[in-house]
Amino acid sequence: MKLQDLDIIVTAPPAPGWGGRYWILVKVTTDTGITGWGECYAASVGPEAMRAVISDVFARHMLGENPENIELMFRRAYSSGFTQRPDLTVMGAFSGLEIACWDIIGKHRDRPVHALIGGRMNDRIRAYSYLYPLTQHNLTDFWTAPDQAAESAAELVRQGYTAVKFDPAGPYTMRGGHMPAMRDISMSVAFCAVIRDAVGDRADLLFGTHGQFTTAGAIRLGQALEPYMPLWFEEPVPPDNIDEMARVAATVRIPVATGERLTTRAEFAAVLRSGAASILQPALGRCGGIWEARKIAALAEAHCAQMAPHLYAGPVEWAANIQLAACIPNILMLESIETSFHAALIRGTISVQDGFVEPPEAPGLGIDVDEDLARAHPYTGSGLHLEMQEAPCDYVNGNAFQGGAPATEG
Repeated sequence: MKLQDLDIIVTAPPAPGWGGRYWILVKVTTDTGITGWGECYAASVGPEAMRAVISDVFARHMLGENPENIELMFRRAYSSGFTQRPDLTVMGAFSGLEIACWDIIGKHRDRPVHALIGGRMNDRIRAYSYLYPLTQHNLTDFWTAPDQAAESAAELVRQGYTAVKFDPAGPYTMRGGHMPAMRDISMSVAFCAVIRDAVGDRADLLFGTHGQFTTAGAIRLGQALEPYMPLWFEEPVPPDNIDEMARVAATVRIPVATGERLTTRAEFAAVLRSGAASILQPALGRCGGIWEARKIAALAEAHCAQMAPHLYAGPVEWAANIQLAACIPNILMLESIETSFHAALIRGTISVQDGFVEPPEAPGLGIDVDEDLARAHPYTGSGLHLEMQEAPCDYVNGNAFQGGAPATEG
């Protein structure tokens, strides 16, 4: 069995667009006719440029190879161009292709992927979700409305979720970390207060930031949030400075989580050695794929850290996250996005039930991809999957940032 053909589909989720502006799906076929699906979470160049990168990685390191030779293909890609160091774009391309290889291997052996990488450890995996607007909410007002966030949190808890994530702390800017505005601190405290009041002890609060702050700013904000006992303080400073993240972790009494912008065990190992985080959030479509994420989980286990795979993408990466989560002992929870498009794209083969996900027993990733639906929604925009703003924090008029890919009206 050899890898033979590659197809790349860039699909755009319809409004409101939860999961980013587009998802890069890869379809890999063997000379025996088995098809595997993967998803590349690579946002630093545009989708057309990524097509070229993915095609090059496949042709250079994988074409004609046995899909079972995961480690060999990883080492080829990791060493490409005399590097042997983390490369976000190359690893983003390889990750999706690697996921597709596991889908092929599982289908070839008639076994789910988790059975091939350690076996079934967890029959149910705890899920969490961002707080998204409900039908009665305005897409623009929601992000600065604590009462609406509380309504969304209460609805998720009603559905069975035991953890909710939100990020009201101001803009992510290309300028790096900033000192939060006092009104952003006040807004963050207000969100925590009303959401905690709405959910009580039935759900954990996951406070999302995305590297917005300086070390001092993150400490100042984090200490203001401590009375509400969030389960995590996500990426409080830019992820390129793990020593400063470690300072935050040592000062703020909230566990620090990080990982969606990191790739390969080399970067995650540095985080663990420094004590910068106790919760790791790899994006499997970026970190090197399923096998590399399995290694990251083992490193985390040795450091008494837990795994919470990241998802701001499509359901193929989610399926890979679930296969990993099924077989590791140190899974904390995994991110989920529930939209009709996410569900339809995999024909409802995986879903969240009462706040948990049951790993599928079907072969490979356990999903049935609706290829026609993916092709029917091509991406025609010019923006990247996620983007930071150029404008600095607004200390005069306040900040109402909706994330790196603002929602669109349906």
